[in-house]
Amino acid sequence: MSRKTPFRTQPLIPATLPSHQRRTVLGAGATLLLSVLTPLPAHAARILAVRVWPAEDYTRVTLENDSNLKVSHFLVKDPERLVVDIDGIELNPTLKELVAKIQANDPYIKQVRVGQNRPNVVRLVFDLKAAIDPQVFTLAPVGDYQHRLVFDLYPVNPPDPIEVLIAQSQAREAAGSGKPQHAEARPEPEPRPVETRTARIEPAEPLPKLTRMITIALDPGHGGEDPGAIGSKGSREKDVVLAIAKRLKAKLEEQPNMRVMMTRDADFFVPLHMRVQKARKVQSDLFVSIHADAWVEPTARGASVFTLSEKGASSTAARWLAKKENAADLIGGVNIQGHDKQLASVLLDLSTTAQINDSRKLGRAVLREIGGINRLHKANVEEAGFAVLKAPDIPSILIETAFISNPEEEAKLTDEGYQEQLAEAILTGIRKYFAKNPPLAKNRMT
Repeated sequence: MSRKTPFRTQPLIPATLPSHQRRTVLGAGATLLLSVLTPLPAHAARILAVRVWPAEDYTRVTLENDSNLKVSHFLVKDPERLVVDIDGIELNPTLKELVAKIQANDPYIKQVRVGQNRPNVVRLVFDLKAAIDPQVFTLAPVGDYQHRLVFDLYPVNPPDPIEVLIAQSQAREAAGSGKPQHAEARPEPEPRPVETRTARIEPAEPLPKLTRMITIALDPGHGGEDPGAIGSKGSREKDVVLAIAKRLKAKLEEQPNMRVMMTRDADFFVPLHMRVQKARKVQSDLFVSIHADAWVEPTARGASVFTLSEKGASSTAARWLAKKENAADLIGGVNIQGHDKQLASVLLDLSTTAQINDSRKLGRAVLREIGGINRLHKANVEEAGFAVLKAPDIPSILIETAFISNPEEEAKLTDEGYQEQLAEAILTGIRKYFAKNPPLAKNRMT
């Protein structure tokens, strides 16, 4: 039986070396050890996409990248500029695309200059058209997005929403009939043999004599960074519901004593609590949020109307839908440090029983009319904890116009004739609601 030779450690440095040579070898070994233990410098972050969302409310600039970025910014006067330094990146072709993405009609940005300020630091200089109050923040990866660096450029002196609403009403009156340009004759939508009911829109009862204007808040869901649901043909919920809301706005404004505030009138993102606040600032009598539903199976179909729930969702599907819609802030991108979280929480928790009861009446009136032109997903108004319906003093409903995930209903939602029918149905439901529930004669704006 053989015996294994015991392992013996050999000296790394021969003892016979002169002392000065030993010090040299030791120093080299220490350097080698440090190079092994010291982490290599991190690779430069890479900009994946740049997007610009101009709107009268504010302009948003988004840089999507593959890691979290360090950023600093400051304002310069005479002329107005916003200077942003981004650490840890090198200038790449994608970032250079930002220059061409600034539109001439952007309310706040004249142009942007992009350059390598120093190694690993890129500087953006936004030449501004007016004084702005910038919010610069980062967003963690969510949904289809990776890390995002966001610049929200708000005007220092935003217009008063009530003054804007009054000015719009006066402009329509001065223009005479105020017939919207898109209201010309349109082709009737093709018959839909799959429907089990005959399309109908009953004439609404005349409104009672009013002593003040009725203000209606229309809320097209999603927008900007948040596309909402996407159909099999590529139709985006945010585009479809904005088109429907604009048609409904035009029809409402043709009614005597009605005017409309839209929470968004273009493709930009509005946080959920801001949608509620916008409606309250103009003392809205109704809040109507417009969406297009989606489901994992393309066979799901039909329109629905939802109100806020006092105790819980009326169905598992309603609970799931509310959770999905309430996640819009995560996708769209809310600056958590940019608003008073406590104020938003209080605002969204003050809903009253009277508000919810009125919302149900409005919901039933609108659902009946929509049922005349499209199949209903549920025959009754459903309830769930939608954050956007929590205005404490405004009857509020959320309409899921159809399933954009259903190819047949996606085709309807993008059809101009069907959009007109849908807007007419919602208008009729609103008129019938007011015919039975006249607005209170509160001390409101003229």
